[in-house]
Amino acid sequence: MSVSVRIPTILRTYTGGESEVSAEGATLAEVLDHLDASYAGIKGRILDEAGQLRRFVNVYVGNDDVRFLDNLETVTPDGAQVSVIPAVAGGA
Repeated sequence: MSVSVRIPTILRTYTGGESEVSAEGATLAEVLDHLDASYAGIKGRILDEAGQLRRFVNVYVGNDDVRFLDNLETVTPDGAQVSVIPAVAGGA
């Protein structure tokens, strides 16, 4: 299934500057594998050494945070939009 993946500015060096790319997969894990096959190294910036989402990276399928769904096993329907969003911290 083909999905569109929104890439944050900090990871666009992996995608040649593209802010949105296409990937294939029925689950988020498959989408990330396909993304890494096309853009080597990008998955390592999204997942930690244990193969789990890095705690400072939020991933959404549609409008839903995958941490509240099935994490990497979250279904990615054909045409879905996957958004990778780095967490923002700070304050005054």
